[in-house]
Amino acid sequence: MAKGMYVGVFGTARKVRKAYVGVGNVARKVKKGYLGVSGAARLIFSGGQELSYYGTATALSAARGYLAAASVGDYALFGGGYASGGNSAVVDAYNTSLTRSTPTALSAIRQNPAAASVGDYALFAGGYAGSSSAVVNAYNASLTRSTPTALSAARSPAAASVGNYALFGGGAGSAVVDAYNTSLTRSAPTPLSVARSAAAASLGEYALFGGGNAGSASAVVDAYNTSLTRSAPTELSAARAYLAAASVGNCALFAGGYLDPAYSAVVDAYNASLTRSAPAELSAARRFAAAASVGEYALFGGGYAGSYSAVVDAYNTSLTRSAPTELSAARAYLAAASVGNCALFAGGEVGANSYSSVVDVYQVA
Repeated sequence: MAKGMYVGVFGTARKVRKAYVGVGNVARKVKKGYLGVSGAARLIFSGGQELSYYGTATALSAARGYLAAASVGDYALFGGGYASGGNSAVVDAYNTSLTRSTPTALSAIRQNPAAASVGDYALFAGGYAGSSSAVVNAYNASLTRSTPTALSAARSPAAASVGNYALFGGGAGSAVVDAYNTSLTRSAPTPLSVARSAAAASLGEYALFGGGNAGSASAVVDAYNTSLTRSAPTELSAARAYLAAASVGNCALFAGGYLDPAYSAVVDAYNASLTRSAPAELSAARRFAAAASVGEYALFGGGYAGSYSAVVDAYNTSLTRSAPTELSAARAYLAAASVGNCALFAGGEVGANSYSSVVDVYQVA
């Protein structure tokens, strides 16, 4: 793995981020640099981050799907879920060395909670366990659990962060949005413009809630700024439910989904001005994928399209799509989060009443 190339500036070693060489009186960007060591070429410089499949980390302490994931401090947390034994309250934490620990469990068992980070906390909110839940649990950077004020309405929302807030919006039949600030105080922004189960992503000064299920597939996008003011960007190019969302560079991506009776591979991208564009579609249409951002990449992994998928699509800051190594096990209803230079894809459903504890890791360097 590349260790880096440095140049001395006023007696201080500065890491080289970009390098150019003159070719025909034109400056050409150096993409990679090598040094001969014992007759072998060793990579010492890369003009951009390289994404690779690391392998699998220690498995989850309990196999399950329908879980949620968020990051705080030096940890990626995976909480709640469902397995053949019923709903779960288990939380697994992975640090930057990919060592697993098991913090105090959620205060209530539930599947399909939503998770987001704000300030020094990762929050797990809502979900379902026989009936909808309004419980919110917060974990700080030391993995100590607390229980902030519950959601204003029990449901399984979508979640994203913006500025000093974590937002939990929508849910089946709901347009409610609850916002938690860095002190874990709850407030009530303007509801979504349409009640639905949406996908959500954070983008600079905005949190976006896009698409979803509102009795039928939706194309609506709601954006909340750092003052929690709601606006209405251009709708998705195609209405769909059960899509996934992640951010990379200055863009938020909404990918895949389902529009009865077809699975979708469509990807819509919104930039920091909330202008919509159309990157290359996913390499395989699917719903119920998981998404995470790491370094200069947004990754969409797994999902379902008549069968379980192991496909992973990666988009860089130029919105160019690449195809990393597939997940080690095909699955849907998994969760993804990042810690350090790694994105982790954990758990999921692998068959009827069959669930996974596998954690696949992708790293950038």
